[in-house]
Amino acid sequence: MPDAPAGLARFIDHTLLKPEAAAADIRRLCAEALEHGFAAVCVNGARVPLAAELLAGSAVKVAAVAGFPLGAMTTAAKGTEVAELVRLGAHEVDTVLPVGHLKEGEDDYVRRDLAAVVQAAAGRPVKVILETCLLTDDEKVRACRLCVAAGAAYVKTSTGFNRAGATLADVALMKRTVGEACQVKAAGGVRDAATARAMIAAGATRLGTSSGVLIVTGGAGTGY
Repeated sequence: MPDAPAGLARFIDHTLLKPEAAAADIRRLCAEALEHGFAAVCVNGARVPLAAELLAGSAVKVAAVAGFPLGAMTTAAKGTEVAELVRLGAHEVDTVLPVGHLKEGEDDYVRRDLAAVVQAAAGRPVKVILETCLLTDDEKVRACRLCVAAGAAYVKTSTGFNRAGATLADVALMKRTVGEACQVKAAGGVRDAATARAMIAAGATRLGTSSGVLIVTGGAGTGY
């Protein structure tokens, strides 16, 4: 566990998913990621080419969202989107589990949907967002197991676009469920170093946040 706030940088996906984000905002996001050594930037698909250009040759990955923020698109549409993101230069993909199908008990549909995304990602790590604020604990456990079965690299708590984000209890539950089969990403509400450390202690190995710079400099943010 890093003691100094700056040591948290390697856990952070520096995130900007606002629809109004302009090219200048993406340039600033990438410059901050390079300056502080964040694990990745996380952007919408249309901004992948610019982020890939700005981060070329660096250790900072480009993560892109797919089927975001609802996860309610068809499996074929998700697969096409993910293949395009990979073609444009995305190194990682954050996608949303089809929550309605999970809650209806259509586990085979969910597993096939996620497996198609993993296949389309062509070896790039896929982080599956459960949207935990909409699920019971039993549903969270089922979702995690389906993600593992589909070959996901991470299970992720939240989009940041719904009514609540990551909680320590959810991160711990997800980690207990997946064990060493995949990793856990906490996202939504991680806005200061103390919260970041607590999420890591609970089992997260990635943190999705728009407050990355404030976290690593010892401040606190108010965004995603």
